[in-house]
Amino acid sequence: MIRVEDVFRTFKEKRGDSIVIPTGTSGRHWGDYTDNDKRDMNLGGAMGQTTSAALGLALSLPDEKVVLFDSEGALLMNLGIVATIAGKKPQNFFHFLLDNECYATTGGQPVPNAEEINYAGMAKEAGYAAAYSFEDLEDFATNIDQIMDETGPVVIAIKVVPLVENEPIGRRERRPQKSRAQSITDLQGELGIKVA
Repeated sequence: MIRVEDVFRTFKEKRGDSIVIPTGTSGRHWGDYTDNDKRDMNLGGAMGQTTSAALGLALSLPDEKVVLFDSEGALLMNLGIVATIAGKKPQNFFHFLLDNECYATTGGQPVPNAEEINYAGMAKEAGYAAAYSFEDLEDFATNIDQIMDETGPVVIAIKVVPLVENEPIGRRERRPQKSRAQSITDLQGELGIKVA
């Protein structure tokens, strides 16, 4: 398994101008690594729906690379989206799946069949253009250039160390995040999109 911070550190070097949508418990840490938060979309609180929203963004902005840092728990809540992504064939969509084998936000309960599900294989068989799986940081770092040059949709399933939150919600560390509305406004400004 790879530490989430190492995934983000490695990806950051290859981000370019990609629009990044970080989600889940692990995704909350993206703010520590981003170098262009005006191209970051905060869709917090949308577990199970973020993948659909990211697809919509990719389809509406075909000239922009869209990178989703998804979690397997959230993806399993809306697994049909894999077939929809494959069918829509967004060439600019990079679906990073941070698989910690548990529901970290709610205390670390195991995801059903966590050790045997092959998310990259599932996406590839559904029709994604390319699929990768990683459990080793060096392997991931060696392949990130090629991955970001692929024509999408691409899934990158990465086994990550869980960041389990066992504190009651009221006592958890609050990481500063932009609101969803501010994320949208910032991205519109960054892309020069005028809103009437």
